[in-house]
Amino acid sequence: MAERHFRELDPNFIPAQDWKLHYFNGILGNSRLSLRWVVARGRHAGFILFGIEKHFVLPRQSGVVYELYIAPEFRRQGIARACALQAIGELQRHNPSKVQLEIMENNRAGVALWASLGFGKTSERWVLRKTRP
Repeated sequence: MAERHFRELDPNFIPAQDWKLHYFNGILGNSRLSLRWVVARGRHAGFILFGIEKHFVLPRQSGVVYELYIAPEFRRQGIARACALQAIGELQRHNPSKVQLEIMENNRAGVALWASLGFGKTSERWVLRKTRP
């Protein structure tokens, strides 16, 4: 299901070998992360990955929603909203200075969901896709 999610975000997504070998083990081996299946009508409808990150300099921490994926056949039923609210509630129990996330470019549904929950754009992340050897 994770590959399906990443392909929806980027149709050219091809999981690298390190992704195949370490993505889930890295999540499951990190006590600061929570990975939850989203179940609807007795079926896996998606997943949510969230956690707590320590600030790289200051003595504070942030809550982060890393991924929220709902399979197309389960969308527009309030499932993503309910999952987001539950994750935010769990993150807030850790008293973070903020809760943050990234939304992929052109993900209008994601923007609408997170804006409806009070999130707002504060920056843009730019990525150098290929680095020199």
